[in-house]
Amino acid sequence: MKVRIGLLFGLLAGDPQADKAVPPTGFTARLTVFTSAAMAFLAVFALALSLATDRLATRWAAELARTSTLRISAPPDQIDAQTRAAIRLLETTPGIIAARALSADEQRALLEPWFGPDLPVETLPIPQLIEIVEDEAGYDPLGLRARLQAEVPGAVLDDHTRWRQPLVAAAGRLRFLGLVAIALIGLSTAAMITLAAQAALAANAQVIRVLRLVGARDIYIARAFVRRFTLRAMIGAAIGMAAGMLAVAFLPQADMAGGFLTGLGFQGAGWLWPLTIPPLAAVVAFVATRAAALRTLREQS
Repeated sequence: MKVRIGLLFGLLAGDPQADKAVPPTGFTARLTVFTSAAMAFLAVFALALSLATDRLATRWAAELARTSTLRISAPPDQIDAQTRAAIRLLETTPGIIAARALSADEQRALLEPWFGPDLPVETLPIPQLIEIVEDEAGYDPLGLRARLQAEVPGAVLDDHTRWRQPLVAAAGRLRFLGLVAIALIGLSTAAMITLAAQAALAANAQVIRVLRLVGARDIYIARAFVRRFTLRAMIGAAIGMAAGMLAVAFLPQADMAGGFLTGLGFQGAGWLWPLTIPPLAAVVAFVATRAAALRTLREQS
């Protein structure tokens, strides 16, 4: 632990003599900062995607888990009687808290996205819908279907299982893809910084030889490269993170009508997650640059 703390303080403090081996400007500096900023910008959106799909999966599971729908299709002169019979049956079913028939206005609102606001529900042979609310234990769907078939032949029970499972599974896969994207961004950042560090070491081979002649060890020279590239990566990642958070802040707010695409952002404490990107980028740059510098210096010796 003491050795790691010493390396950290040495990294932050630096060494003026060893720092001369690393070009303060040039394409390697610009490449490191730009790569870190671009990858951090993309990481913010990947993180927003992952968190948004997590919220979506939770919301879908909560909304569909304890609700069911009963659809009654019957001749107009029988539908009211079958609706009342179905509600009486549901109210005596263990595991069901409440059951109510949707009004014509509520059914019109459900059909409005597909058929428009002027749909004449009263004049069309639309089935009567009954909303079922379950308790935590739930009910026995097989037993309920058997009772409905015997007492309300025009009733069809939909317990939302065929809707809930694919939606939650899809949201889970999107969340996983967001995490995979973040991992790929980190690996790409490490690869680009490694190439930039190797280019800087190759361009300063003469300076490195002079440092070795005066007794400098490879770890002493490598430390200068590690410090410079780690700080560049952290600064670039901070810039990209800020730009990404600003872009996410201007996305449309979550809206029930808009669904998933209008909720792609951060909420509450979720805004703190992007702040971890610059430190993580610094860690990635530290590990990648140190490995590349020591390997290249061994090859040059």
